[in-house]
Amino acid sequence: MAVHEPPSSRDPEDVRSAAARRVNTSAWNWLLVLPFVGVLIPAIYNKKDPTLWDMPFFYWYQLLWIPISVAVTVVVYRATRGER
Repeated sequence: MAVHEPPSSRDPEDVRSAAARRVNTSAWNWLLVLPFVGVLIPAIYNKKDPTLWDMPFFYWYQLLWIPISVAVTVVVYRATRGER
């Protein structure tokens, strides 16, 4: 069985530039924090009223974050896909 050995003559600058290309530090990524924070703090939605179609606020608030999270993810994806 052959063992894969990495090339021994790697330029440290090549390694740094490759690592820098893989990191996406776009400000658009901060939008992905919104859905996380929206459901992270139960004090915001830990109540019964207002109800929506006889569903307590606790449930429909969390369900509302599903399409919001999808929309935010799509926006961030489309805004950052050219940075790859």
